[in-house]
Amino acid sequence: MSPRRRTTLRDIAESLDLSVNTVSRALADKDAVGVETRRRVKAEAERLGYVPNTMARSLVLQNAMTLGLVITNPSNPFYARLISAIEERGRTRGYSLMLMVTEDSVDNERRAAEELMRWGVDGVLAIPVQHGAEHWERLRKSGVPLVLLNRDLPGLDVDLVGVDYYAGARAATEHALSTGATELYLVEEDLDISPVAERIRGFRDTLAAHGLGAPDDAVVRVDSPEDVSVSIPFDPGPAYGLGASLARRAGPGAVVLAGNDYHALGLCRAFSEQGLRVGVDVGVIGHGDHPFSAYLDPALTTVRLPAPEVGRAGIDRLLEHVETAAGSGGSDGAVTGPTHTLLPPELVVRASVPGTAGGEH
Repeated sequence: MSPRRRTTLRDIAESLDLSVNTVSRALADKDAVGVETRRRVKAEAERLGYVPNTMARSLVLQNAMTLGLVITNPSNPFYARLISAIEERGRTRGYSLMLMVTEDSVDNERRAAEELMRWGVDGVLAIPVQHGAEHWERLRKSGVPLVLLNRDLPGLDVDLVGVDYYAGARAATEHALSTGATELYLVEEDLDISPVAERIRGFRDTLAAHGLGAPDDAVVRVDSPEDVSVSIPFDPGPAYGLGASLARRAGPGAVVLAGNDYHALGLCRAFSEQGLRVGVDVGVIGHGDHPFSAYLDPALTTVRLPAPEVGRAGIDRLLEHVETAAGSGGSDGAVTGPTHTLLPPELVVRASVPGTAGGEH
């Protein structure tokens, strides 16, 4: 069976013996068309299965009503919440979302930027790979507004909206010290990205502010497997694998900060198998406040990240640029000079650190 031809405005017009212009105005609820005619046109459009051709409309209006979102890892729970917030906010403003996944590959990111330019999207939100900015510079110079999310690209003259990872690491480290921790470790991904760098900086600066040194081996890196797609869900396995050796190093009262809650999950399992009681003999603090964190035993103290707030602030900023560009007849969409907006995370205290109460506060 051959596919059915798409219903057009002309089909509706011929069916009702009206002009195409009248049908178009009726569907757009223009006052120049009578109420009864509008009712008949909409009923016939429904009967024939008419769907407006958004691409044709965008060519006429020179506005695709579509935004690009370039993301590294959609299975990351933080990014999943970010996408939902962006899509919901965009939908209320009449915009559709075109999602591109890079899996932290600069080649994939370059292709995504080129595809979005070809599709003529109205603006782009991007979590950059952080290895090369030439393709983003080309996109920006082509007149497509760009806002970065969560990761910075120094030298690229655009807005950034993200999380204050430095402040989150400082809050977690201060909390560990306030409970009387005798040793502190930070377990982080072996990735050259700004959130990791900022957490390490916050950890070290907090220790220095208390007159404490942080030996090189206080920051423990978890290998990121190169043969596994980063778009699969986070895996507690690598952190679990190094947990046994870390348990042998950690003395009584040690607290281990983890770069994400999945690492914390792996560490908790490893420590338990080595005979260490999390929340009694050793402390663990996560990062992310993923849904399972409150249901571990003991419940995990962690840093809650403002994913929806980042998403909404990012798309709001982008749409300011989009609307300014449309109003000025195709400028680069500059609203003001580039801004860096870092939203504060929240420390959620539960029971996984010795000397703290078990309830969230």
